[in-house]
Parts: sequence; structure tokens; C-alpha cells
Amino acid sequence: MSHPSPPAEKSTGEFTHRQILTILVGLMMGMFLAALDQTIMATATRTIADDLKGFDLQAWATTAFLITSTISTPLYGKLSDIYGRRPFFLFAIGIFIVGSFLCGLSTDMYQLAAFRAIQGIGAGGLMSLALAIIGDIVPPRERAKYQGFFLAVFGTASVLGPILGGFFAGADKILWVDGWRWVFYLNVPIGVAAMAVVAKVLHLPHTRVNHRIDWPGAVALIIGLVPLLTVAEQGRAWGWDSGRSIACYVLGALGLIGFLLAERAYKDEALLPLRLFRNRTIAVGTGASTILGIAMFGGLMTVPLYLQIVKGSSATMAGLQMIPFVFGIMSGSIISGQLIARTGRYRIFPIVGSIFMVLALFLFSLVGADTPLWRTMLVMVLMGLGLGGNMQPMITAVQNAVSPREIGVATGAVTFFRSMGGTLGTAVFLSVLFNVLPGNINDAYTDAGKSDAAFQAAAQAHPDQVQQLQVAMKSALSDTSVINKFVDGLTHPFKVGFSDSVHVVYLMAFFIMLVGLVVVLFLPEIPLSMRSAQQQRADDAAQAGQSAGVPGPGSGPVADDDNQAGVKAGSEGSTH
Repeated sequence: MSHPSPPAEKSTGEFTHRQILTILVGLMMGMFLAALDQTIMATATRTIADDLKGFDLQAWATTAFLITSTISTPLYGKLSDIYGRRPFFLFAIGIFIVGSFLCGLSTDMYQLAAFRAIQGIGAGGLMSLALAIIGDIVPPRERAKYQGFFLAVFGTASVLGPILGGFFAGADKILWVDGWRWVFYLNVPIGVAAMAVVAKVLHLPHTRVNHRIDWPGAVALIIGLVPLLTVAEQGRAWGWDSGRSIACYVLGALGLIGFLLAERAYKDEALLPLRLFRNRTIAVGTGASTILGIAMFGGLMTVPLYLQIVKGSSATMAGLQMIPFVFGIMSGSIISGQLIARTGRYRIFPIVGSIFMVLALFLFSLVGADTPLWRTMLVMVLMGLGLGGNMQPMITAVQNAVSPREIGVATGAVTFFRSMGGTLGTAVFLSVLFNVLPGNINDAYTDAGKSDAAFQAAAQAHPDQVQQLQVAMKSALSDTSVINKFVDGLTHPFKVGFSDSVHVVYLMAFFIMLVGLVVVLFLPEIPLSMRSAQQQRADDAAQAGQSAGVPGPGSGPVADDDNQAGVKAGSEGSTH
């Protein structure tokens, strides 16, 4: 009954719906692992940072994870193009499990940051390889049919993550272990199950292609990015013109120059082949993704903090209050995916998504300490719709614009630049937040002492707490839970100062996203292929077998051999 399937796959590279669904099970397990980790951490970070006495150091843990996941992403894409997706997907899950277990053993924020860096090495492959594998087996025009499965994974993780994160973060001890440590230990059994499923179901045909590995480029990229991201995080403490900061600038610049020289020398075998960026779709896609990452991480990392510190929500409640954002992402992705499948046009969705994000970030900048929660939630929906309309259509556009043999490196490039933007945005915006926070809190208390009747009444009624509060403020940025020990009237100025500081972050993200909107307007519209990458590879192999003396794959520029008339149409101004 099912005997026609294997021959079809061998001869044409075509996968049946059932085969695609079987492979999707493995991919979804890996993506669930990464998605659950992100949503759990979003609500548990404050509790973990307070418990390890390092709320003002939390950016180290976030940035370390983002640095390693960012740098490893293009490596996964390139290596999997050469050696196949399956072994690297399994490796990514394995490293993620090891990193998660070590995170659970952390005793201070610096240890947590180091172990999160290990975890990030695995996370870099989970998302990018899953997207690349989908590009291998599903034609761009048909991808929307399968988006719902990935959205189900993200939706489930987005609902379960906050609940589990809040439960673990709120529990003092579970089986004689600090509750928050189970945020990381939970990844171990899920990861082992994911490895078992992936090993069983993920079998893709792959033809080995011998290439040099661009290790000089990888090392130069690390030398370039780590100092620059470190100074973005530590600049406010060191001083932006201090000796250490200047050393980071110089080392980072030398690393990036070395990276460009290595990519130029390795040509088609480079980690990120420079000729890819002559393709307008990839140039726009990577540029827009960088800006999207900055605005997305810069804007969204502060929402759970706002909900917990300003609105007084528990970790669990803050996670549940983020569901409107998840609803927006899912709705935006489903609507854009279905319309792309029906119309074959994708350009309009990143444009509309970027407009929604610009509006959302501006509205977030108006949210204050006393803004009703329902208004904030409406802005979350708008932000989610913008992200949903932006991310998947951009991946589809880029995968459609390259040859099958470069699906991995192209997907890795977009994911890399988005992660790079996110890493940069997180480091810079958290640095800005903690730079302006002390001054804004002091100003808020000064103003409250002059004109806030509620604060003055609370101060008269609780003179003992006023003295305790003055002492507590010295450590409040390391452990924000101290503000919960005082009456609301006395802590309201702290919340006002925090809200005012968050406004600065949102306004910065707003102006950056405006630039992103302009960049997206240059995205060309190329007709979407009706054939998957595997089908195209099978056709190429058949043609190569029939022709003698034809140069092998990997010799021609991507813009010449994969976009065909589409790129011409795109470059001639098909931007309507």
C-alpha cells in the first residue's frame, strides 16, 4: 500500500505527507526543548538572580547563552550542509542536555553564565537545523501547511513554560533541591526523550560533499564578537573609555577584520560565503533579521521584569500574563503562512509585521507604573502579530532564494544575524537599563517626598520602614525581592523609577525598528518554488549523471543558478 513512497523519494527526492510528519516529530521534540527553555527562563530569571545575589549581573547569564548560540549557528549550518543534518541535530541536543544539568549545579551568577554558555552551544543548532531540515523536505509554497505543527510546539511551550518556571521558581525545595534548579534539570529527561525520537525517525538522504571547514573564520568570529559583546555588557561598570573597554574595541575590530579576510580567502567554503550577500534577498533578510533581533530582545526582555517588579506579579502569573504575546505570534504566523500558501506572495508580511512592531514599541514606551494591565496586554498582542508576520516569511524568502546545497548556510545566516542582533540588543539595553535605573529611582523618591500624598502618608505611618528602606535600596538592584518587605506606598516610587527606565529601552528599540522597517521595504518578491530542496538535489543529480564534463555543484554563484528569472524580477523592482 505504501510501497510507492520509497522509490519516489529515491528518484525525485519527494517526501510523502506521512514521511514529512514522521520527520516533524523528531524536529518538534528538539524545538520544544529550546522553546521551553526560553519561556521558563523568562519568568524564572528574576528568582534565580535574586537567589544567587546577582540581579544586576543577570545579563551575564543571558548574554553568555546568546553569544555561544549565535556563534555556533553558522557552524551548524555549514557543517550540516557538508556532512548531513542528523548527526549535528543529535549533537546539539546532547550538548544542550549537558549544559542544562550543569546550570542546575550553579552556586553564583558567574558559574550560571559559564554553564549557560555551554547550553547555548547546543541551542544554536536546535532552531537553525530544524528550519534547514524543513527547507530540505518541504517546498517553500507548501511550508505553511506544516507551520501549524511548529506553532503548536511554541504555543504549548509558551503556556507550559511560564507555569513550570513559576512553579519551580516559587518552590523553596523540591526533593531537597532548590526549586529553581529544576528549571534546568527538567531539560534532561525531555532532552533524552528528544534524542531517542530523533535517532529513530530522522533519516534524510545525504550525499557527502568534501569541503574545507572554515575554522579560521570561526575562531576570528569568536575573537571579534566576544570582546564587543562583553564591553556592551560591562561598559557602564568599567567606563566606556576605560583601558579595558578600549582593549575590547580593538580586539573585536581585529577579530571582525580577520573574519572578513578568512571568508574572502575560503570563498564558497567560507562559514558565511560573502557572495551570498550579493543576493538581494539574503542581504535584506540578514540586515532586517539583525534589527529585528535587537528590537525583539531589547523590547521583550523587560516585559516580564515590568510585570513582576512594577505590577507585583509572581513568576507564574507574569508568565501567564505573557500569553497575549504568544497568541499574537501564533496568529501572525498562521495568517501569514496560510496567505503565502494561497497567494505565493510573501513580501507584504514582513513589511506589515515591522509596522506593527514599530507601533507596539512606541506604545510600550508610554506604559507607566499605573497603566492598567489590560492595555499592556493589548500592546503585547500587537507586538506578537508583528513578530509572527516577520520571522517565518523571512526564512521562507531566504530559503527560496538559494540553491538546495546552501539551504543550511543560508538559514544559519539569517538565524545567526537575528541571534547576533538579540545578543547585542540584550547586552546594550540591559546596560542602559541599569545605567539609568539608580538615577530614575532617586528622582522618583525625591518627587514623591515633595508631591506624593500616598508616599508621605505611608512614611508618616511607618517611620521604621523608611529607615529600613534607605538601607535596602543599596542592595535592591542585586536582589529586587527586598522591596516586597515594605508597604505599597513606600515602594511605589521605586516602581515609577523602574517604569521610567524601561521607557528609555523601548524608545531606543522603537527608533531601531524604524530603521528595520526601511530595510524590509527593499525585500524583493521572487516566485516561490513548488519543489523541496531534496527534489531539486535529486533533479540536479539526475542531470549530472546524464551530462559529461559539467562542473559539479558548488561552483557557480548562488544568484545565477538558483533564483533564475526570479532574482531578475526582484532586482528590476518587483517590490509591490
